[in-house]
Amino acid sequence: MRVTETRTPSSPPARPALSPGLLLVMAVATGLCVGGNYFNQPLLDSIATALGVDQSTAAVTVTLSQVFYGLGLLFLVPLGDLVDRRVLSVGLMVLAAVGQAVCGLAPSIGWLMVGTAMAGLFSVAAQVLVPFAAALAEPGRAATAVGTVMSGLMVGILLARSVAGLLTPFGGWQTVYRVNAVLMLLIAVVLWRALPSSRDRHGLGYGAILASMGGLLRDQPRLRTATAMSALSFAAASTVFAAMAFVLAAEPFNLDDVAIGLVGLAGVAGAVMANVAGRLADRGLARATAGVGALVLLASWALFGLGAHSLIAFVLAVLISDVALKCVHVSNQGVIYALAPQARSRVTAVYMTGYFVGGAAGSALGSLVWATHGWAGVCWAGAALSAAVLVVWWIDIRVSGRATAAAGAS
Repeated sequence: MRVTETRTPSSPPARPALSPGLLLVMAVATGLCVGGNYFNQPLLDSIATALGVDQSTAAVTVTLSQVFYGLGLLFLVPLGDLVDRRVLSVGLMVLAAVGQAVCGLAPSIGWLMVGTAMAGLFSVAAQVLVPFAAALAEPGRAATAVGTVMSGLMVGILLARSVAGLLTPFGGWQTVYRVNAVLMLLIAVVLWRALPSSRDRHGLGYGAILASMGGLLRDQPRLRTATAMSALSFAAASTVFAAMAFVLAAEPFNLDDVAIGLVGLAGVAGAVMANVAGRLADRGLARATAGVGALVLLASWALFGLGAHSLIAFVLAVLISDVALKCVHVSNQGVIYALAPQARSRVTAVYMTGYFVGGAAGSALGSLVWATHGWAGVCWAGAALSAAVLVVWWIDIRVSGRATAAAGAS
């Protein structure tokens, strides 16, 4: 499964073939890395009880994982345009596994927060692998490859929410962290053997790499609109997951950790949609797919509102919102990777930093509104953010039209 790049002085770099087997391993790796940041969501009630803290303190771990993930995106992912991507992705994955192990052995909320921060920071290995897959893909297949890897990432997130609850009876809430740490180390070994060495030779240092991201954001208006659109959509979705465990554990549902985790499986359709959205983007339908996703995300809040008293409505809302989020997210990735192929890691850093800052803000907003206005307040906040996604989508259509007209005139 291992592939290598061949370079000669008189010919351009050979593009290594991205085999289905290698693509599958990369998808699994991203799922394990990012999924670990979501274990705490269905376990918040158990964490609060076991560690002797209140629910709001336990909920801080949700925001913490996203904040440190955002820091990793901003300061670590750009290294993919500077150092060997194989070394970087595997090294980050090993460090993320250590963070998961710290969570799995944490005797207090303080140690849990340390492990959560470490796992979140280094789990950006996944966002080194996503543009890596795009770079290895055949011409015209980059968005499809991204969609496949993103499907693995999303399945990892969904299974994280479910497996976290399912494993609780076999050793407590920390079991899932310990199991994931071992799996991540095993997959890191497979990646080390399977991935090609890949490094750009552009002569830029780390400081210049970081500085150039501002230039990319300034010079690429569609990078700005895509980032804003996806950040707002993830913020909308994250308001739910900051409060979901508390809603489902209370009257009238009274669900335990296992049942709360199973509710997350409703989003499997969203993970499948990531692959479909990638294929549609390769066919030139990225904007239409994102627009449909934004509309569906807005509509899902009516079901979330009903979900306070109906488990069926809540499950349907999770399913529909996950499908919508993936439509917006993967379509935007198809757009941004075509903007600056020579700087995919930096483009990823800019876009995904905005995306997860949105998620962290949404989680914080969801926790705050839950404490002050209950579930109805969470739903109204999510609906307002979803409406903003549609506004930015409309702006992006106009920006795209101007870019197309300018290209035709030249």
